[in-house]
Amino acid sequence: MEFGHICTAMVTPFDARGNIDKEKTKHLIDYLIANGSDSLVIAGTTGESPTLSTKEKLEFFQFVTNYVNNRVAVIAGTGSNNTLASTNLTKKATSLGVDGIMVVAPYYNKPSQSGMIAHMKEVAASTTLPVMLYNVPGRTMVNMTAETVVELSKVPNIVALKEASGDLEQMATIIQKTADDFYVYSGDDSLTLPSMAIGSCGVVSVASHIIGKEMQEMIQLFLKGDVKKAAATHRQLLPLMKGVFLAPNPTCVKYALSVLKGIDVGEVRMPLLPLTTSEKKQIEQIMYHI
Repeated sequence: MEFGHICTAMVTPFDARGNIDKEKTKHLIDYLIANGSDSLVIAGTTGESPTLSTKEKLEFFQFVTNYVNNRVAVIAGTGSNNTLASTNLTKKATSLGVDGIMVVAPYYNKPSQSGMIAHMKEVAASTTLPVMLYNVPGRTMVNMTAETVVELSKVPNIVALKEASGDLEQMATIIQKTADDFYVYSGDDSLTLPSMAIGSCGVVSVASHIIGKEMQEMIQLFLKGDVKKAAATHRQLLPLMKGVFLAPNPTCVKYALSVLKGIDVGEVRMPLLPLTTSEKKQIEQIMYHI
């Protein structure tokens, strides 16, 4: 298993009618691969998964996998708060040739830690692919504790964690208590370097749509031991890392791709709304000062 240092949580491109746009997707994939992405996470939060039907997800998994053609790893977001639905989608995604599975902690129904363990084990058992856990309490309203992750890391094909709690102490505990071949990723762009300082292997990133090359350079500086220069780069990139979340994700990054990179990925689907004029100005002020 090799997901690399920067796993880009890819946006889902839509056309003017709000349908998935395959030509825009091709353009986006080529751009991301050429600009720092080691792997692509599709149909995750940034991919607006709550608004994608199962049929759309499966067609998107197939299309992206075929077009990427083994250039980078493709990780399919198949998790939900319904264990049976998650296992069924995981089985189908596996058959389509994706390289990995990402499973978010069950949201809304707020299961216990034992419930989360049972859910994740059930999903992992439905595939032979490597599985990345996704802990994002700000969205799910439940926190997958360090103890829960350590227990799940013992499952042979549960090999990674996207940790988006923002809790570096929890992340450090997980890194300390799991095997060396269990990969912990920051789920927050702004914690990429701090998390690597305590042993994470990288980030599942939104900002890499815009600053993928710069983030790769920062990571390589750190890995080579030039911590001072890596830290300076991190500080320089931090305003944009935070700026892409000024409005509900992925509204800002879709707009930034269009304005800064000339890559049209369409608007967001409701209930998200396009940026207001004021929000666009805020994003532009940040982008043009990086």
